[in-house]
Amino acid sequence: MNASEDGPDARNLARLIALSDGIFAIAMTLLVLDIHVTGDLDTAGFHRMLHELLPHIGAYALSFAILAGFWRDHRRILQLAHRVEGLSLRLELAGLGAIALLPFPTTLLSEYASRPLAVALYAATVIVIDLLQLAVLHTLRRERRTSGAGAYGVAEARSSGDRDIVTDLTVTVAVFGATVPIAFASPRAALWTWLALIPIKFALGRRARAHRQRGAH
Repeated sequence: MNASEDGPDARNLARLIALSDGIFAIAMTLLVLDIHVTGDLDTAGFHRMLHELLPHIGAYALSFAILAGFWRDHRRILQLAHRVEGLSLRLELAGLGAIALLPFPTTLLSEYASRPLAVALYAATVIVIDLLQLAVLHTLRRERRTSGAGAYGVAEARSSGDRDIVTDLTVTVAVFGATVPIAFASPRAALWTWLALIPIKFALGRRARAHRQRGAH
């Protein structure tokens, strides 16, 4: 951050980070509410209940991983920011609203994973969150260029960090966007397509860490 630690920009940014962390934490916690077991079950009923919980556990794990990735990118976006106000603040709040909404399509996915519309709505929600994060980053970059904030070394590090975040978010948009039409042909195929993100995200994470290490030297 360019603002001093006790300056108004730094304080406002710290408040925004605290607010966003709280919203991410609540959204992640709400995901687990669909996972529960009723009491007084016999052996057969217990095993049946565990089998019925598998889609809920899968949807929980998927959404938790997605939210964790969004939280990581979101923190990196705000850490690269000088200030967040005006259009970037409105986009940021819209993105947090979409984050808070994710438990709803997660419940739809866990209950109706075989329904094309449920799968498509889940993918669409992830895409909206992604696009809003990209919009925040684009707006912040434009504001930085306009203000000319930052020394050359800082600006270069920010540019590298920006590219890593854009690549990460764009890949997610591409994969989930491709599965929206796939879902109406085969919901199961759309679900399996999402798994392609695991090796891709792993590779992107390694590249981003390498970039940060080079920037630190």
